Amino acid sequence: MSIVRGLKGFTLLIAAAVSLAACGSNGSNPASEDTVQGNSPSPSAQVSGNTEKKTLRILSGVAGGKTPEENAQFEAEVQRLTGIEAEIEKPAADYSKKLMAALAGGEQYDLVYMGKTEMDQLVEQGVLMRLNDRIEASAVLSDPQVIEPAEWEQVKYGGDIYSILNKKEGGTLPIVRQDWLDKLNLAQPATLDEFYKVLKAFKEQDPDGNGKDDTYGLSTSGLYDIQGFMSAAGVKYRYVLDDSGKRSIPYATEAAVPVYEWFAKLYKEGILDPNFATNDTGKMREMFLTDRVGMVTYWDAWVGLFNNMRQTEDPDTAFEAKGIKGAVSPDGSFMLRRGDPSVWGIPVNAEHPETAIEFMEFWHSEPGNILSTLGIENVDWTPGGSGGYELTATGAEHGMDHGAPFPSNTNFVNPVGTLPGALEAREIIFSSNSTIELSTADWPNAEKIVQNYAFKAMMGEIPAAEAVKSMNAELKSAGLID
Repeated sequence: MSIVRGLKGFTLLIAAAVSLAACGSNGSNPASEDTVQGNSPSPSAQVSGNTEKKTLRILSGVAGGKTPEENAQFEAEVQRLTGIEAEIEKPAADYSKKLMAALAGGEQYDLVYMGKTEMDQLVEQGVLMRLNDRIEASAVLSDPQVIEPAEWEQVKYGGDIYSILNKKEGGTLPIVRQDWLDKLNLAQPATLDEFYKVLKAFKEQDPDGNGKDDTYGLSTSGLYDIQGFMSAAGVKYRYVLDDSGKRSIPYATEAAVPVYEWFAKLYKEGILDPNFATNDTGKMREMFLTDRVGMVTYWDAWVGLFNNMRQTEDPDTAFEAKGIKGAVSPDGSFMLRRGDPSVWGIPVNAEHPETAIEFMEFWHSEPGNILSTLGIENVDWTPGGSGGYELTATGAEHGMDHGAPFPSNTNFVNPVGTLPGALEAREIIFSSNSTIELSTADWPNAEKIVQNYAFKAMMGEIPAAEAVKSMNAELKSAGLID
């Protein structure tokens, strides 16, 4: 049975209707590991002619299969396409802690996945190889059409390169139920006052139509990520350095007070999810997907994933998620957040650094881009007519994200299109002064102080001006700002 799931130009092969619950991590795969391992190499396979066995031990936070079973299939697909026998470890939780503890303990990996913050810390500890020469020697990785030069600038440490980009990161922004806006005849908000009116309507005007007072206007996962609203005050999260290197945290300045007061108003009136301070992102996403909240703050790619999940559950759903710019500042500008680069590093004790580079060249090639987006042949997709691609039910569930939904390779065009609303949200990120947040080794300690007082201000426990004053004083006393 063929059912279109909201994507243009391709057909999803669905053996049975896919429920929302099937989008979890326990979904079954249509092909077994033995089936994948038995595949003959495709014309695009990048198998080396060298008969010497090549192996890699990889610690991954995202790349790989969605389940332990599919992860084994992913490893088999890597071997089919590259000739590299890869062992991909994907911790189920607390990835950053696992990464840091493993490397501190001297465990040997050939490739490790991490964010820019972890990379900086590991470079400071002397754990990662300097990769400048290896990248310059690689025709693939040094190609500006594969990885844009500006992207490399984001991952440099002290002018040197210690990691290779995983993908081209998007960013976070407010995501609204556009169908609720349409139902209530509301325009997309642009100012804090307009956001208040829209969120109040989502709370009070029964946008889900069930006749119950059971919806909220806004939910977040703590301060992750209220930048779209702090945009109204022109202040940015984490550290900002001036020309002399002096550190400040704009969320701890008087400029942020009006936004904290705005949140306190939402909280007092029951418009803001009362559990926002303790929510994890999973709870926030669930509220959005189950019609309990009209706006969340999350990644641009999740606009498409939200739409795909609901359309997969019910092709006739009115549900429509849409990314929006956030609140405009008095000078007409916006200030959103671009995500920290996700990168791959090679530890100094890696046994197979040359093979690690070979794998990264594959990752940034077209076959690697297919694997990191669509997934595994005959599991997530099957060959279509005239060299096309058709997603399976499992591939539809997985939302074309097996580690890099938007590859760095500028030559790559997803052959089956993108999920509904994702590209539009991504364009907002790249056109709205979205910059990476600056962290240092001190940030984890500073963040605890910022969050403590920010939550008190946002919940009205203490006046916002007092919270900011205490926040700033405590940060200075601890030597965390200058």
